[in-house]
Amino acid sequence: MDIQRSILIVALAIVSYMMVLQWNQDYGQAALPAQTATANSTAPSLPDTANVPSSDDVPSPVADSSTASAVAPEVVSDQLIRVKTDVLDLAIDPRGGDVVQLNLPQYPRRQDRPDVPFQLFDNGGERTYLAQSGLIGSNAPDKSSGRALWKSAQQQYQLADGQDQLVVDLTHSEGGVNYIKRFTFTRGLNDECSAKEQELKKPGCVNPASYQVNVAYLVDNQSGEAWSGNMYAQLKRDSSGDPSSTTATGTATYLGGAVWTPDEPYKKVSMKDIDKQPFKETVQGGWVAWLQHYFVTAWIPTADSTNSVQTRKDSQGNYIVGYTSQALQVEPGAKGETSAILYAGPKLQGHLKTLSPGLELTVDYGILWFLAQPIFWLLEHIHSLLGNWGWSIIVLTIIIKLIFFPLSAASYKSMARMRAVSPKLAALKEQFGDDRQKMSQAMMELYKKEKINPLGGCLPILVQMPVFLALYWTLLESVEMRQAPWLLWITDLSIKDPFFILPIIMGATMFIQQQLNPTPPDPMQARVMKLMPIIFTFFFLWFPAGLVLYWVVNNVLSIAQQWYITRKIEAATKAAES
Repeated sequence: MDIQRSILIVALAIVSYMMVLQWNQDYGQAALPAQTATANSTAPSLPDTANVPSSDDVPSPVADSSTASAVAPEVVSDQLIRVKTDVLDLAIDPRGGDVVQLNLPQYPRRQDRPDVPFQLFDNGGERTYLAQSGLIGSNAPDKSSGRALWKSAQQQYQLADGQDQLVVDLTHSEGGVNYIKRFTFTRGLNDECSAKEQELKKPGCVNPASYQVNVAYLVDNQSGEAWSGNMYAQLKRDSSGDPSSTTATGTATYLGGAVWTPDEPYKKVSMKDIDKQPFKETVQGGWVAWLQHYFVTAWIPTADSTNSVQTRKDSQGNYIVGYTSQALQVEPGAKGETSAILYAGPKLQGHLKTLSPGLELTVDYGILWFLAQPIFWLLEHIHSLLGNWGWSIIVLTIIIKLIFFPLSAASYKSMARMRAVSPKLAALKEQFGDDRQKMSQAMMELYKKEKINPLGGCLPILVQMPVFLALYWTLLESVEMRQAPWLLWITDLSIKDPFFILPIIMGATMFIQQQLNPTPPDPMQARVMKLMPIIFTFFFLWFPAGLVLYWVVNNVLSIAQQWYITRKIEAATKAAES
């Protein structure tokens, strides 16, 4: 009968495992864009914006309609202006000169489809998400009645081999004033690195500055009166979900806006916050950003400029976070210039910190950032030596285990002593029966006599939990882990194990470690403890493979340490009794 039950349990486990694998294959991967061909085409058509009020894209204060010069009707081009570098593939809308599409060829949407780049900006496809900028004022080109229509010498631009920079000029003339909206792009890949080194984002092989675009407005005032205008820059996004999120554990990374203020170098402004009340504050320098998992887009004005940072929601339900700079004055016959940096790419802490103070905090490690930051620093330095994030996690685990070794040793000694006196505890239970008060008193006397701390076994777990949670956010939020392989079937440490082998190994090591612990005197507690490996295995099925790897290695090291200490104390106990 026992054999039949064991066979049934094994068969049920195998069937359950196969069902989970099939579910993961059917639903566990992010869907590809519905129109991949459109995303990769060289000359996509403009989205239909006929129903979008022009004033929605122009921040207040704008020129009063009574003083604004009339905008002559112009023929709108039906083609976007395509710009392609080695790390960016984007499209600019001639109406307004906004970046309405942006792909990241170095970051595939899915690992099994390297030909499909991850798309950040999109307008009219899967979502609305774009970077807007312009000039507003009484005689500036962007008004509540309409955005400026820019012209370009070419329909398509591409960074040539050996070319370090690509400059794209858009032109517009109005009322005797000539404008140039200049986009400057930088080469990203180091030709001296191999294709594999570039793919693995080896330091020095990919220039982080290539994900930033310098956007400058050059104003040539050939009119007979002074020109005055303000540059504005903003990020507009709808309320759709995060396409870069890979977590299925129920804990999603932050999706929303963020700004810099003198009081808070990283202030979140979520969609709910904008729904409740728009944010507005005047700051010097600073930045405005929109965050999602692994990637960030940000407008960074010059550090010495005074800017009015604000958020709002337009009539279409889109959320806007942006700023308006101080007025630029250009006398008749003179020229003026104002500029900002648009960053659109991965959350690379080292580079973001150089762009503007506090921008590196968009790599949001949560409330345990003070632990996560040094963990990532150490992990990054280990990776620079080993070149593999999986082995780096293993080495990091060993280092953390060594740091906590004295504390763990004291705890395991306490548990080993409890295991050694378990026969005496059983005798006390038999002696006092159901008299819990006398039983508790006798147990406390025994613990005191044997110098045992009954809570000592919980201490390492309690101490390690903050480190575990900090490492969880480090692995979850650091873009360096995205699609980072280890070995064999683990090709992406930032997502769950595709075959759930690591979680099963983790559950097995947890069961082995449990056998080394003393059996709880309470039968109900003992039954609960037996279920813990199964419960934790289920939870860990959807955890990032890198985190499960850390826990497996930690369990193996703990088993070795606990087995050695238990064996040593049991031998000493037997020697004392004999």
